[in-house]
Amino acid sequence: MTTALTTANFPVPSALGSLEAYVAAVHQIPVLSAEEEQTLARRLRDEGDLEAAKALVLSHLRFVVHVARGYQGYGLGMGDLVQEGNIGLMKAVKRFDPDMGVRLVSFAVHWIRAEIHEFILKNWRIVKVATTKAQRKLFFNLRKAKTRLGWMNAAEVAAVARDLNVSEREVLEMESRLAGRDIGFDAPADEDEEHGPPAPIAYLEQADADPAARFERENHEEKQLDALAEGLERLDARSRAILERRFLAEEKATLQELAAEYGVSAERVRQIEANALKKMRGLLLA
Repeated sequence: MTTALTTANFPVPSALGSLEAYVAAVHQIPVLSAEEEQTLARRLRDEGDLEAAKALVLSHLRFVVHVARGYQGYGLGMGDLVQEGNIGLMKAVKRFDPDMGVRLVSFAVHWIRAEIHEFILKNWRIVKVATTKAQRKLFFNLRKAKTRLGWMNAAEVAAVARDLNVSEREVLEMESRLAGRDIGFDAPADEDEEHGPPAPIAYLEQADADPAARFERENHEEKQLDALAEGLERLDARSRAILERRFLAEEKATLQELAAEYGVSAERVRQIEANALKKMRGLLLA
């Protein structure tokens, strides 16, 4: 076994430290020849050799860094992009068949980009900016086009739509989404801030945050209930029954039903109800 087919002499990148140190470390790992790559891939496929899988992954980490650098314009950390790309690389190594007749780097690029794409789409916006296949294509290609075209006029929109095989409406919608800006829900709010409105949480009041206010509110509600019960007790039996049937019963009675029950007119029932409510209101406001 040659030295290149073992990871014993590979400088393993550390998860700690700076990104620059990591990049420097992965570029020190030897690049495998086609023959060495085939040997390791067959050992992994036929024997389940994890040491061979490790050698394949480590020798291609520099390529993940190269791919991840192409996605630095989305406001996400380079370290996170590299990490997600490494996950894609490991998936590619697991699925790589040495009999396909291609190098691992050519096979792995799809898996590396797929993981990075998924990471960006999940984390770039709180509200998902791209969900359909056409929107994903626009998301990852329109930024490149805008870098070249700047502000897009009608002709440029038509050109992008034609190149990407989507409608002009979809191009304009994605351009609008990319131009938008997310606001952190609980970001510090400053009314004098000139760069944007306060965070949404600044408009929300936590009613239960102050114990004194909560106690005062609960005490007031308890007093109101006591006053309601006392007011009902002070009413005559008919007035109390009418209010209970009209407002407190699960199946509320109509004026006509009560009028027939008490042998009076519906207008008289309404008057009794109004007088009883007036007395109750006086007790509640006292």
